[in-house]
Amino acid sequence: MFEQLAVMARPVLDLPVVRRTRRNHGLEHATIHILASRIKGLQMAGRSTDSGFVLIGEAPTEQIEASVNEALRRMRGGEHNLAVHPNCGTNLVTTGFMTSVVGLAGMTGASRKDTFNRLPGVMVLMMFTVLFSQPVGMALQKHFTTDGDPADLEIVSITRSNFNMPLANGPVTMHRVVTRSS
Repeated sequence: MFEQLAVMARPVLDLPVVRRTRRNHGLEHATIHILASRIKGLQMAGRSTDSGFVLIGEAPTEQIEASVNEALRRMRGGEHNLAVHPNCGTNLVTTGFMTSVVGLAGMTGASRKDTFNRLPGVMVLMMFTVLFSQPVGMALQKHFTTDGDPADLEIVSITRSNFNMPLANGPVTMHRVVTRSS
């Protein structure tokens, strides 16, 4: 089903800015997969744009560079599945949206007294929805928000910076990966 929707959405998905963002998003995920296999307990977040991506979290710059290059090499070698990651924001948004719809639908038309009586059933439906939303989110990533084929994507530069963030214990490390692609 998602594959068919992606075919219909191809004119939008093939817009240059969207295509570059999806490629970068896929490379971001692949890089995090590789980093996680090298750094035990890795805690990292990322955000992609049409000009590259940032990785927020502590990791040596040399490890970032090696992982980005390996990710690109492996994706070009056919490991397109590296573009999909279980901790992607797409999955979080999908879960939030689907459980909200189920919760609202389950409570529609309920009186105050009815709301309390319906709550256990709605909670069970929402838990099943959380489980169901995970493969849905992964499918949305695969067909819409990432691209596992980097095509002509190339790495231009990788830079490290630190910044202060409220409630963080000390400075936060960020690596900016700048890319170029058609």
